[in-house]
Amino acid sequence: MSYWNRPVDDLIDAIKKENLWRAYIITEPKSGEVMASHPVIQSVADAVAADTRDYRGHEGCFFEIGRESDHLLSAHVHWTMRGQAAGGVRYWSYDQVEDFVRDGLRLSRGMGQKNALAGLWWGGGKGVVARRKGLDHRDSEVRRAVYLDYGRFMTGLCGCYVTAEDAGTMPDDMVVLFSKTRHTTCIPQTLGGSGNPSVLTATGVVVAMEAALEHLGRGSLEGKTVVMQGLGNVSLYMVKELVERKVAKIVGADINQTMIDRVKQMFPDAPLDARLVPAGDVTIFGEAGDVFAPNAVGAILNPQTIPMLNTPIVCGAANNQLEDPDRDDDALFARDILYVPDFLANRMGIVNCANEQYGSIERDPAIYAHLERETPTGIYRRCMEVFARASSSGRTPADEASDLADELSQELHPVWGNRGQQIIDDLVGGGWAENEPIR
Repeated sequence: MSYWNRPVDDLIDAIKKENLWRAYIITEPKSGEVMASHPVIQSVADAVAADTRDYRGHEGCFFEIGRESDHLLSAHVHWTMRGQAAGGVRYWSYDQVEDFVRDGLRLSRGMGQKNALAGLWWGGGKGVVARRKGLDHRDSEVRRAVYLDYGRFMTGLCGCYVTAEDAGTMPDDMVVLFSKTRHTTCIPQTLGGSGNPSVLTATGVVVAMEAALEHLGRGSLEGKTVVMQGLGNVSLYMVKELVERKVAKIVGADINQTMIDRVKQMFPDAPLDARLVPAGDVTIFGEAGDVFAPNAVGAILNPQTIPMLNTPIVCGAANNQLEDPDRDDDALFARDILYVPDFLANRMGIVNCANEQYGSIERDPAIYAHLERETPTGIYRRCMEVFARASSSGRTPADEASDLADELSQELHPVWGNRGQQIIDDLVGGGWAENEPIR
């Protein structure tokens, strides 16, 4: 049976029926062959190998069923030439195995590209946990079991992937996760970590907006209209940055009235038109403005929404905004819309926590340099470099950014190049998939 288009729960049941707790899909380093640890997930491995959109030579995808939570946990490792794979763990709902695995594949590659463009010595990684149907994912006991399991999972992977906070994962969850592993960053400041990166992420995206406007000869953000899909944590602080830059108007939409009330309460004098919309509503895409910022879920730029856009620039905080990177990037280009790839604009989350192990400094210059216009690898200069390359080649900024990121991703870490691949080889050779999870 092929589990690729089956519910995630079916794959969990199938793995447990074989008296297994772990499984993996790896790319054999020498032959390039995609290999499965067990026949039960061979159909998933075959689908990954046949995919040309999201699978890009990933070094490995690891799966484990949580002993306490009974959730399917995963870690996806793209390339680790620059260092161990790094990226957050997402706790989300998925209709089928394909959605679950694809999210891990595209997000881990995006993290690798983001790390490389930022000049960080990390590879690309992402964790994904599939919410179990019928359980309240907001329940504190359910969450505690999930993140205890995920911490043990990280310890069992021996550092080939280093996790962090991502969508669906909260600061309190990171405390629980950290209690079971040291292979994580983005832990709260009370435990010696870097804390919530939302403020810096918002500032970084606004810097990318400034670069896009300047490239098009449209001046600064002052007097402009910015349209935002989503009014969550990053958008909240983005409003603050935009107000400081004297924008004329901010139009935002969210499906959660609490988020809307919060931003209005924090910034009562902001020129904000905040709208409550039902889930799935995309009318905000048709709002006229100077910049459209997708700040909610991924895969939101697609054949339905791209024709609706009424701004010359798209630049937002959401990861993996294009539903199909090739098709949708071309569609934006055909409409003469300057699309700033998410992995070029929203790096500050990983920048904030990437070097936690080296200690912390108030307003760390190594972090804030990414927001300065003069820094060669900073957001502004990288954006302008990519825009110039695209203007010269006639290709899209996303194509140029992707090629540059892939080129930089293959630079070897000066000390630990290919460390992640070496750890994966050791895990596979040591029978990781046959061993029981850490208790």
